[in-house]
Amino acid sequence: MGDLARVQEVKLHAVCVPFPAQGHIRPMLNLAKLLHSKGFHITFVNTVFNHRRMLRSRGPNSLDGLSTFRFEAIPDGLPPSDPDATQDVPSMFHAVLNNCLDPFKKLLHRLNDPSAGSPPVTFVLSDCIMPFTLDAARELGDLPVILLWTASACGFLGYAQYRLLLDKGIVPFQDPNYLTNGSLDMIVDWVPSMKGIRLKDIPSFIRTTEKDDILFDFLMISVEKSCESSAPIIFNTFDALEDEVLNDISNIVGPIYTIGPLQYHLKEISQQEIDNEADSLGSNLWKEDPHCLQWLDIMKPNSVLYVSFGSITTMTKENLVEFAWGLANSNCPFLWIVRPDIVTGDLAVLPPDFLAKTKDRGMLASWCDQEKVLKHEATAAFLTHCGWNSSLDTICGGKPVLCWPFFAEQQTNCWYFCNKWGTGMEINKDVKRDEVERQVRELTEGEKGADMRRNAVKLKRLAEAATRPTGSSYKNMEHLTNQAFLPLKNYNHNV
Repeated sequence: MGDLARVQEVKLHAVCVPFPAQGHIRPMLNLAKLLHSKGFHITFVNTVFNHRRMLRSRGPNSLDGLSTFRFEAIPDGLPPSDPDATQDVPSMFHAVLNNCLDPFKKLLHRLNDPSAGSPPVTFVLSDCIMPFTLDAARELGDLPVILLWTASACGFLGYAQYRLLLDKGIVPFQDPNYLTNGSLDMIVDWVPSMKGIRLKDIPSFIRTTEKDDILFDFLMISVEKSCESSAPIIFNTFDALEDEVLNDISNIVGPIYTIGPLQYHLKEISQQEIDNEADSLGSNLWKEDPHCLQWLDIMKPNSVLYVSFGSITTMTKENLVEFAWGLANSNCPFLWIVRPDIVTGDLAVLPPDFLAKTKDRGMLASWCDQEKVLKHEATAAFLTHCGWNSSLDTICGGKPVLCWPFFAEQQTNCWYFCNKWGTGMEINKDVKRDEVERQVRELTEGEKGADMRRNAVKLKRLAEAATRPTGSSYKNMEHLTNQAFLPLKNYNHNV
């Protein structure tokens, strides 16, 4: 309790800045809640666009916050778009690089004004892909920055290869047929912890023929700035899951702290009955459907396939129909999260015959409490896009996966599920109903599926062990508090 008392005495003030997407907001908010439980004052910074989305999904008073946990918003400078759909990703990257620095500096100045009613800002806890925070902190008197990488460690290491792929002349691709001519099957043979990985498994923004591709450049610049900054980097993973990758990363960055899965830390706080007023603060940008859990309650144990492609993945109408008929023909009960914006440029409409055939064993919803769904005894497996939050949710739930990665480091996560962790199978990008049916049956009824389920339970146990008092993530969180956070109490706040 000594360290906790010291934190509360100096009242460290963390300004938390996630990238403006669901998959980044959630782990940042979880870490902010964890720090708040240890006595930190928190200012959580969303974009105005996502601030408004959260108000619509969680209620008009949901972001009123607490006296020691407040929400702020900065403009992203983007033109208006569908208020209930994820913004265009290239546009978001452009906004982060060009529009956010000045509003963020103004916010920091305002927070440090004595009239703000909060302690002076002690440090910025920034998403690694919000690189303007490093510039702002430097301009405002070298305000300390600590970085959070919200995706997988293997994803970070994949992005760290971008500069070398560029220097080697491998990307951008010269042949416009690179997607079909075998170019993506090239083995990346210079990363010790990624032996056997192919270009198609490296984070997908390398798939370009453009010299100045905003997606490629943004991730390359963001990761390079993280490496060059010498700022401590927090990873929402655990050593037993990605130990070899973490060893490679430790050779190219400053101090790293693996403290995941964050949801287990919060669970531990709840079990210890530590008073944490921020526990009820949520991060979902979509309204959750409570009927999902009620429906699972009446299903048999280990009988339901949970299907969700996250908050950003889109697909064609043809993809949607092929998935639908693959699920229908498998005869497996399913809970399918179908966002209204999941079909590219159109509404998600499922065939009436599909709805009629599956009405007694399928449930459709637009969003749910995924952590609870994947921990539910009725859930047998997960058809997923392999985003990192979803990956950790399925690991914590002890469930195997069918992988249909969409973009970014999801391809890398998929490769690790299938080739390193032994809990996944991949569905071809050009999805066909026969393949979906076959793989669902194999996962739920076959020998390979049984092996994957056993491996998934092993991963769950390793995740639980990592966050117990004797575990690596628990100890790393203690070290982070002592070595990175507490020394900041002496920071000169005259910015």
